[in-house]
Amino acid sequence: MESAVCLECGDKILGRRDKKFCSDQCRTTYNNRLNTDQNKFMRNINNILRKNRRILEALNPTGKTTVTKTDLLDEGFKFAYFTNEYKTKSGKTYRFCYEHGYLELENNIFALVIRKEYVD
Repeated sequence: MESAVCLECGDKILGRRDKKFCSDQCRTTYNNRLNTDQNKFMRNINNILRKNRRILEALNPTGKTTVTKTDLLDEGFKFAYFTNEYKTKSGKTYRFCYEHGYLELENNIFALVIRKEYVD
């Protein structure tokens, strides 16, 4: 009868036949190593989204205002990252970072808004 070996450290496994790891530590280490790249990618995206939200929140203390594209870029805003879009009946597209949104107007001016449905 063959004895199983731990997928992480290679030590002999004692106990149930279907065990794959010798300890909780080996199981956790193995799974963390498998998911490191995916977790790092997701963490980076979430950090960008949170930063975009903080920028919109800071530039829009009253809940509705206008700013220039330069104002956003100077703060480090990344336009490629947003959580969702909202299209109005008139065809305008608002982009949101969570509940804080923006609409590109003309001449590099942006209207900043807060979507109340998300807050309530």
